Amino acid sequence: MTSCQTQYLLMLLLSVGVSAVEVQRPRGVPLSKRQFYEEGKPFTCLDGSRTIPFDRVNDDYCDCKDGSDEPGTAACPNGSFHCTNAGFRPGFIPSSRINDGICDCCDTTDEYNSGAACQNTCRELGRKERESLQKMAEITKEGFLLKQQLIQEAKRGLEEKKAKQADIQIGKKDLETKVEALRTVKETAEQPEKEAKERHLKAWEEQKAVIQMEKDKAKMAEVLSELDDDADGSVSMAELLSHSELDPDSDGSFTEAEAQGLLGGVDKVDSVAFESVWNNIKDKYTSEANTETPAEVETPGEEIREPPSDNESEQYPEDDIPEEEEEDDEEDEEEDQDDGDYKSPPPTQTPDKKDEDDEGTMPPFDQETQNLIDAAQKARDAFDEAERALREVDDQVKNLEKEISFDFGPNAEFAYLYSQCYELSTSEYIYRLCPFNRMSQKPKFGGSETNLGSWGHWAGPEDNIYSLMKYEHGTGCWQGPNRSTTIKLTCGKETVVTSVSEPSRCEYLLEFISPAICQEPPSLDSALHGHEEL
Repeated sequence: MTSCQTQYLLMLLLSVGVSAVEVQRPRGVPLSKRQFYEEGKPFTCLDGSRTIPFDRVNDDYCDCKDGSDEPGTAACPNGSFHCTNAGFRPGFIPSSRINDGICDCCDTTDEYNSGAACQNTCRELGRKERESLQKMAEITKEGFLLKQQLIQEAKRGLEEKKAKQADIQIGKKDLETKVEALRTVKETAEQPEKEAKERHLKAWEEQKAVIQMEKDKAKMAEVLSELDDDADGSVSMAELLSHSELDPDSDGSFTEAEAQGLLGGVDKVDSVAFESVWNNIKDKYTSEANTETPAEVETPGEEIREPPSDNESEQYPEDDIPEEEEEDDEEDEEEDQDDGDYKSPPPTQTPDKKDEDDEGTMPPFDQETQNLIDAAQKARDAFDEAERALREVDDQVKNLEKEISFDFGPNAEFAYLYSQCYELSTSEYIYRLCPFNRMSQKPKFGGSETNLGSWGHWAGPEDNIYSLMKYEHGTGCWQGPNRSTTIKLTCGKETVVTSVSEPSRCEYLLEFISPAICQEPPSLDSALHGHEEL
């Protein structure tokens, strides 16, 4: 209920005990214009267009363009008739309705010459309206009392938040000091850890180099033995030519001159000189053992499914046999997972890959290094935990600052709505309003939630800005704007969503009752003072 409605109610209630004093004036003239209709004096049309004798007022002939000379007849098409309606609200009707046989004024004054059987219903209408307005006044009064409690609670809450903010700020400084101290401890512990790890890695790299050198020498001796067909302990040009893959220019013609070039310009090298030859040919050399049983190369083409032989089925463990074609159309994620579980025969390892595997894995850290690693990890864990606690405190500070500075009304009366949510269930949807956060809509029988807008701003008129809330930038409509919601607040004793509508496409209107919007009812004395004319 607005303050104007409340004032009107008080006036209506007061009017019951005031004796009716009839002020003489022409029929159809409101009291506010009585001074323009003085009997015995010429009448000037209210638009100033002309002046006529007073006896031509209400003579059933329209003399004034604005119809002001015929307030009580139907002579002027643009005229209006004032219903006094004693005991109820006065009002105006078009002059065309005068004496039309239909009772428009509750006091029957519009049908003074039509013969219509009208009954004066003003007192009954006034009684019903007074009862309704009195109930609204009681709700307004109770709502306003609740609003005062909300304001007091908001004040206490604000003081508590400010005190909590001060305590958190002190704790934050202590945490910041702790984080910096633990950072120093962490960095101090990580330096010897890093150095110890680097020493360990360096030793492992050196060990791998020795292993690789020994393997390389063994491989060289093996190749020398394979190339030395006559077993004289040396490799000749002719023996080298037997391996066409060593052709330096890979033109398909391995000549003696090219073979001699690989041997360093001589016809034969012994085991000592072969080391320099080995460095030139080891990347191309193919062992005779590998060329004797060449592996079958599968050419890309249409895959032919054949019943697996006994030998083929033995390549797969029983649990790893690929699934039948009937499951080929499953989702990609499941297919990828099946592919990961499928165990194909291990590919033939190349010599280089085999050599890397032969080197083994890096040995575990020695106890001294492991102790340094454990100490550094402990320092990192302590630092991470303190840093995480500091981030949480930062979040608390930001949330408190936001809540303290938020516009919850002139006296923070709307603060109680913060972090609360209210729902309204209809036949199709469940609407959920979380004040100062968001508005959403969810189908009642399954389906995803739709964002109808996030908190934007107070959107009421200048004299009552807190009467409307605006929620904006919701989920976009199909080929339309983003959804938005206007919240209309109404005074009441409860806090509840009463209705939701969509007056325009993708623009929603929600009716929301709250005691926080209730205004202070005017006192009886102030009402009397403001309406002395009664």
